[in-house]
Amino acid sequence: MVTAALRSVFAQEKVSEIEARWDDLASSLVERFSKAAELMLHAREDVLAFRHFPPQHWKKTWSTNLLERLNEEIKRRTRVVGIFPNDASITRLVGAVLLEQDEQWQLEGRRMFSAESMAAIPMLEELSTQPSLQEAAV
Repeated sequence: MVTAALRSVFAQEKVSEIEARWDDLASSLVERFSKAAELMLHAREDVLAFRHFPPQHWKKTWSTNLLERLNEEIKRRTRVVGIFPNDASITRLVGAVLLEQDEQWQLEGRRMFSAESMAAIPMLEELSTQPSLQEAAV
């Protein structure tokens, strides 16, 4: 039930609708799932951070497919080596995998986001100053 309700937050098309649905959901959970409602209120800014980006970026920022694929490649390469003699050697291997992947993305010309859509992202100073979960924990 809660999972389906959370999905409805991300199905909204406007920032105001997203925020309203989040707040409605948190208030509806107070009686049955008080801890979940409290967590939702504290995590609001962190979970809904995507809303500051242009709407065409939203679906791409929700997906972790590229990151998962990259992590799988790093795991595959490190399993081949097995045991590393020191920390520097694993850092070199992972760095080489990351450089290789970056070069591949550059050569393919594949981009997650266009330069025009990236220009529409607001500067950090322009965003509201509500604390995130990490800042609140400190």
